[in-house]
Amino acid sequence: MLVRQILRPRLLVGARTLGVRNASTISQARDTEDDAVLVVTLNDPDRLNALTETMGEQLLSDVVSPLRDDTSVRAVVLTGAGRAFSAGGDLGFLDERTRDDPFRNAEKMRRFYQRFLSIREIPVPVIAAVNGHAIGAGACLAMACDLRIIAEEAKFGFTFVGLGLHPGMGATHFVPRAVGPQIASKLLLTGETVNGAEAVSLGLAAESTQSGKQAYERALQLARKIANGSQTAVRTTVRSLRLAQESELERALWREADAQAECYAHPDMREGIAAITSRRAPNFRES
Repeated sequence: MLVRQILRPRLLVGARTLGVRNASTISQARDTEDDAVLVVTLNDPDRLNALTETMGEQLLSDVVSPLRDDTSVRAVVLTGAGRAFSAGGDLGFLDERTRDDPFRNAEKMRRFYQRFLSIREIPVPVIAAVNGHAIGAGACLAMACDLRIIAEEAKFGFTFVGLGLHPGMGATHFVPRAVGPQIASKLLLTGETVNGAEAVSLGLAAESTQSGKQAYERALQLARKIANGSQTAVRTTVRSLRLAQESELERALWREADAQAECYAHPDMREGIAAITSRRAPNFRES
């Protein structure tokens, strides 16, 4: 029943691969049980699948763009190689932003968001198999998917404020719509993380499973079921649901990009990065 082992790094085993390059941080493979299901994997397990500009470009060019006109794919599963879904933004990229111009940073962050949020341009359902931790921008990428199946053991959270950074990549848009304004305020203002069962109870995910492997299996089951449905009905339903969710999204993304640019210019951001690098708690009262 399973086509590949989800917690194994690099390419998942037992699948027919499609155009995978050695240097790619995105891999894709057709499900061997149902060829209409495409599995897309964030494939940088040594860095816990940190989201980089290169990964975003590869997601857009290698996956999203070809799928816009590919009617052979009826459902997509997005997951992470190794023990994490994605640990969030790349620390080196964030550190560079503290030394860049605020106006340029706003433009750069908006482009960064767009690369990963382009996954919503795939015209079929995208199911996030959250096999491990999804933190910061990694959680935002999962929120951009149509369905989320999450491992019980996974930590899921929008930890931006702990870094001295305003939430980005649609967090202030998608999270309140999923959980309501009060819970969203708690999650975004404290940076608290939740486990899989808590994510389901709050409305952040559809289902939780005991392990990352089971999250992947369940996502595949749902994808296969969707792939057997009427594609006219499925594609139009996906379009309607996304259009409803995306009202005011563009304004939210620019607001986030501007706010993040302001944070990059503040000493708090440098303190947050230094704290992570030194493996200590940040001290924002003296920065």
